[in-house]
Amino acid sequence: MGALIAVINKKDENVAETAVAMLKVLERKGVDTFGIASPTEMRIEKSAEALVNQGIDSPIIIGYIFSRILTTDKLQPIKLEDATLIFEGRLYSATAENWDAEDFAKKLQRNHEKNAEELIKKAEGDFTFVIAEKGKLIAGRDVLGVRPLYYGQNANLACLASERKALWKIGIKNISSFPPGNIALIDKHGFKFKSVKTLVYSKPRHLMIQTAAKKLQTLLQQSTKKRVSGLKEVAVAFSGGLDSSIIAFLAKKTAENVHLIHVSLENQPETEHAKKAAEELELSIHVCLFNEKDVEKTLPKVLWLVEEPDVVKASIGIPVFWAAEKAAKADFKVMLAGQGADELFGGYKRYVNDYSTYGNETVRKRMFNDIVRMYETNFERDFKLCNFHNVELRLPFATYQMAKFATELPLELKIKLPDDGMRKLVLRQVARNLGLPQNIVEKPKKAIQYTSGVSKALEKLAKKEGLSVRDYVKKTFLIFFKKMR
Repeated sequence: MGALIAVINKKDENVAETAVAMLKVLERKGVDTFGIASPTEMRIEKSAEALVNQGIDSPIIIGYIFSRILTTDKLQPIKLEDATLIFEGRLYSATAENWDAEDFAKKLQRNHEKNAEELIKKAEGDFTFVIAEKGKLIAGRDVLGVRPLYYGQNANLACLASERKALWKIGIKNISSFPPGNIALIDKHGFKFKSVKTLVYSKPRHLMIQTAAKKLQTLLQQSTKKRVSGLKEVAVAFSGGLDSSIIAFLAKKTAENVHLIHVSLENQPETEHAKKAAEELELSIHVCLFNEKDVEKTLPKVLWLVEEPDVVKASIGIPVFWAAEKAAKADFKVMLAGQGADELFGGYKRYVNDYSTYGNETVRKRMFNDIVRMYETNFERDFKLCNFHNVELRLPFATYQMAKFATELPLELKIKLPDDGMRKLVLRQVARNLGLPQNIVEKPKKAIQYTSGVSKALEKLAKKEGLSVRDYVKKTFLIFFKKMR
């Protein structure tokens, strides 16, 4: 696991120094190696500095920061027969062994573009990749965009990176998120995208709730099993709510040791609920409590990693940052989380409000749009926060099969009017069928920024400076951004 960069000089000038500069921006603790490669040469060193003046002279360079998560993870970049490759991610198979970069490389020895398209179409996984060939790059991203990838260009350069800051460093200002389920061909003329596999809006299927719940349970069991197979222990970001409890319950059936991580400010009522839920699930729980000072201290780091002064992303990102930090300190390499469930199965109250105001079809379309944008609203934020701590985030709800199933569900299997807080109806039925405790099954949806106390703490910190929360977050971002640059 790590972070990738790729750069092409449109004037055929050497970009080795540019590539190293991009890698330096992404440097963090716990890095094993830094690597760069042209289409024909590779260099792998213990530091980014050691890559300077390594003799690679090419207008096309790819680079990688490598942190070993599993003992089977191999160093990168990887040499192909007539190109070089960086693969950031996992491909999940039905067996106990999941594919890594080396397995991906074996499928790409020749016909790179065609084989890469086939893998995106057929393989389940969370990944980004870039191949350096003579005269061009080939890049791709998984269907839902679980792992972050950004791109941009100017008059001289066309670039890709796992984080925006690597592109900012070399003067790229107009940056976009790489579209999930796409292949891009990049040369001196810029980017050419090709859609390979994406979600398509469709009319709802007519299903009874028990039929839908049975199918959803099977999808969740398969997804969770694939993401914990082969792991001796795994952490679960745990609120005690419906989504994280289902994931923890299913993980327990496959992983040898499942550890729950609950983070919150002090004296929050949800902490006691999480403890009780953990006891009922018969799983160990690590409760980590913080205070307002911790929020103030953590906010700049979170904003630097999230890479935008967004209040909602900051208030959700702080608990995610803490959970990943505690997982890393406990030496857990992989952490599961329930992100995606609210978009897929109607967890947000705004869906009910829209339902009563605009009707069924409008809400279904809005929910579909939220599903296809999950990568921008949730996944990129959380993956970057976990990656900083060298913790690999895995999301059992974030699969193409589950997203396709969710988009085809009738609205009445997700939400109902009037709203009593019991949204995600079909998911609650899954929890009942699994035998989860009733207090978990019927627990109303509450957003983590509120249950953790982070949102209120940010309001207090902003008030002390006479600012709105939005202005306080923006000010903190600009100060820290200037400092880090």
